[in-house]
Amino acid sequence: MDLTEIKKIVKLMDDHGLSQFQYEKEDFNLKLKKGVDLDEIQSLLGSLGSAPAPVAPIPAPAPAPVANAAPAAESAAPEPAGEEVSSPMVGTFYRKSSPESPNFVEVGDAVSEGQTLCIIEAMKVMNEIKAEKSGTIAQVCVDDGNSVQFGDALFRLQ
Repeated sequence: MDLTEIKKIVKLMDDHGLSQFQYEKEDFNLKLKKGVDLDEIQSLLGSLGSAPAPVAPIPAPAPAPVANAAPAAESAAPEPAGEEVSSPMVGTFYRKSSPESPNFVEVGDAVSEGQTLCIIEAMKVMNEIKAEKSGTIAQVCVDDGNSVQFGDALFRLQ
């Protein structure tokens, strides 16, 4: 891979609003990141010791009455609400397959391993995000049609 190909990839990242790109092939590995690295910032804040922790939960959940006592008790509020289902890619989050279709899942729904939870559109490709384990939807963390980054919380399962 030469410099002109890498420049084309960077332009595609800019055009499609991507902040990360990774390509691996046999003895070749290319990983591109741009923008702020939240993990790096959080580790720096953690090393300061007395830094406030509200930086960690980036996506603002729409309905939040699921865990009322726990968020005030500890700084990592996502833990009491259940296990996080995070975004495997950058793209646009959709709760349903088309505008007239019902949502794949709602808060309180029981889901089984392999069940479709949502769709993330990345570069005009619709990617189904499936449950990696069974559980109950405790929280939907992203509003329909919003952009998500790699690692953003999409749902919480109990």
